[in-house]
Amino acid sequence: MDVLFGTWHWSISGLLIGLIMLVLTYFGKTFGMSSNLRTLCSMTPAKKQSAYFNFDWREQRWNLAIVLGAIAGGFIAYHFMMDSKQVLQLNPITVKQLQSLHIDAPNGKLGPDAIFGIDQMWTWKGFLLLLGGGFLIGFGTPYAGGCTSGHAISGLSNLQIPSLIAVIGFFIGGLIAAHFLIPLIFD
Repeated sequence: MDVLFGTWHWSISGLLIGLIMLVLTYFGKTFGMSSNLRTLCSMTPAKKQSAYFNFDWREQRWNLAIVLGAIAGGFIAYHFMMDSKQVLQLNPITVKQLQSLHIDAPNGKLGPDAIFGIDQMWTWKGFLLLLGGGFLIGFGTPYAGGCTSGHAISGLSNLQIPSLIAVIGFFIGGLIAAHFLIPLIFD
């Protein structure tokens, strides 16, 4: 019972992702969360506003299973597979770096309240960060031909050079944000 309702080894997830990628490749499908969200948007009046969303969502309805599976899987993992004593552990160096920016450690949460708290959304800085981040994601995903999961999982497993370039760009962008932008914004 501990194996089912405890922390799984990373290799199990890796094996399952690899098997899913083989099945998707066999059926001529690709994986990426932005494809799933694009399919959701094509079900709304957005398809009349943008050619990007103007396609028959029924052809991509399998994407909806991915969205529902991600939501259900997250719920099940959080509520039924985590030990209540088990909390997210950050590297002590990361905790010190956050404290130097006057950001408290997340204390078991996925992100610190000073950045991701609901109260921050109602400040000018928080609103502008959300608006800017949403614009960058909304513009960048179609421009890059997919999102991080699509390029890193699906594109790299299919040995696509554009996906390799995109993934390298994602890592460079993350390093720039972590070492320069976040200290600039929160210092």
